[in-house]
Amino acid sequence: MPETGPVSSEPWEYCLYIPNDPRAVTVSRRTLRLILTLHGLIRLVDVAELLAAELVSNAVRHTKGPAALRLRWASGVLRIGAWDADPAPPEPPVPWERSVDLEDGRGLALVKACADLWGWQPLSREGNRGKVVWCELAAG
Repeated sequence: MPETGPVSSEPWEYCLYIPNDPRAVTVSRRTLRLILTLHGLIRLVDVAELLAAELVSNAVRHTKGPAALRLRWASGVLRIGAWDADPAPPEPPVPWERSVDLEDGRGLALVKACADLWGWQPLSREGNRGKVVWCELAAG
């Protein structure tokens, strides 16, 4: 078991740029696990890993360009975001009851069910376009 320090009260932020490659989901999950463990947030790892995998998987599967995993910790809240170069909004999540029988398309329903808050926003700054789909987990 890796050693962990105390939970930091100071804000921090990480961004992992990833190629459009299905293997990026595994790299993102493992990176997130390491970051949270090193910051003493091991209790958030399992749910955060699941949520990040869904967000990154959607970014890689439904777009053709690069993507990024963004992690931010501030005021006891972990924000997980997946950026992609496509400015189109994500498909709305299907109701959880209907998503159980689907082979595909449960990702955002799962995010909605497991996160404290979630959403998306289009981006257009410094010539970069695209969107970020994000969710939040409170440490408390």
